[in-house]
Amino acid sequence: MGPSAAAARREKSLIPGKAKPSLPDTDARCQIAHRVVASRHFARSPLLSKFLLYIVAETVEGRASEITEHQIGVHVFDRPLSYRTIEDNIVRNYARQLRRRLSEYFAEEGAAEELQIDIPLGGYIPVFIPAGNSRPGGGAERPAPISIRTDAAATPDQVAVAVAPPRWLPNRRGIKELLFGLYTAGIFAVAWFAGVHVRPAASPVAGATGASVLWSSLFKGPLRTYIVPADAGLNLIEDISRHPLPLAGYIDGDYTGISIPQVDAHSADDLRTQDFTSFVDLQIISSLARLPEYDPQHAILRFPRDLRLDDLKNANAIIIGSVGSNPWAAIAENNADFRIVYREGMQGATIVNARPQPGEAAEYVSHWNEPAHETFALISCLPNLEGNGRLLVLQGLDVAGTQAAGEALFHPAAIAPILRRATRRDGSLGYFEILLRATSIESNATGTRVIGSRIY
Repeated sequence: MGPSAAAARREKSLIPGKAKPSLPDTDARCQIAHRVVASRHFARSPLLSKFLLYIVAETVEGRASEITEHQIGVHVFDRPLSYRTIEDNIVRNYARQLRRRLSEYFAEEGAAEELQIDIPLGGYIPVFIPAGNSRPGGGAERPAPISIRTDAAATPDQVAVAVAPPRWLPNRRGIKELLFGLYTAGIFAVAWFAGVHVRPAASPVAGATGASVLWSSLFKGPLRTYIVPADAGLNLIEDISRHPLPLAGYIDGDYTGISIPQVDAHSADDLRTQDFTSFVDLQIISSLARLPEYDPQHAILRFPRDLRLDDLKNANAIIIGSVGSNPWAAIAENNADFRIVYREGMQGATIVNARPQPGEAAEYVSHWNEPAHETFALISCLPNLEGNGRLLVLQGLDVAGTQAAGEALFHPAAIAPILRRATRRDGSLGYFEILLRATSIESNATGTRVIGSRIY
């Protein structure tokens, strides 16, 4: 069989339709692999299933020596042949998740299996262990897995701490734990923000000319700058009630009247009256306070429920979170090509592209109900309400998207060309929008890339 025929055979047998490889039904290793991917542990993650079936197929067909990080990236994650694993760690991130899911399966649903699959650290070649045996190399028995509860109905920008499925929301203890985590994040954010006024730390963007111009325009000019983190309590109210709240209703305090029937009265009152934010927002705020351009005399940390329209008429603002968790993000939409729109019943969100350019899509959708999925984010720098200041808006289709926007902004190698093109002849920075794509693995962003931009 010639090389071209072999390649064609591989494409046909391993990943037909970019789904499940065609494996011999009589091979016990293939049978267990198919039972694993049919289990509830893998049901919502087609990429993890594809990963496992690919490495099992390669092993069964005698090509275990060809199972490399690069080959997995190409055949499983559709990376180009030219991609560099040192710059894109998607395979390593998914491998960690795959090992954990296998451990969970064989400790729970697959506890009676006579053959178990393991992927030893340091490589990606699967080994098949008879039940009851030690792991290869004389290691200890497989430890009991840590159960991580994942919300299949989580909505964009929901915090990554203590989120659990809706079935436990009526449980007072669960809600209290969640609210305590959110409240702690908010208190810690304020404490950190106050502390760095005394002793600023080093900047993660030192030397980045375009970014320096942006930060100087926000912190060194005559206008004050409001830093507005997300309202995680509002996001939970919307998610549980399936009722999105527009900016006008948010300003009027309509969230205090939204019914939350699944939550006990005391916890519901906490959601309506307390100030909760997310840990991702805390990270972004702490990064802002480390900037050399940051000036505490010009910066005001303001929770979104306390912000008013008049505040933004003659001031700058840094708004963190999409309209679902920070309705103030909506004030930039009239001047934007890209905006986030929530689907009916808060069942996910879409980035709508008002004027698609060549190579761009009209919509960008995140399958946020999968533990590992593609997500999208926006960095927008647009005029304030009076046109005399700036609104810098960081928002994502989920919490990993917002994280990706923050990381791209504070480590701006990917967006540096856009910032250079947006810098005017007089040295000032114009307005711009940046569309990002990233991979979310259990609410953590990786592999962030720029896929669209506008400069005004």
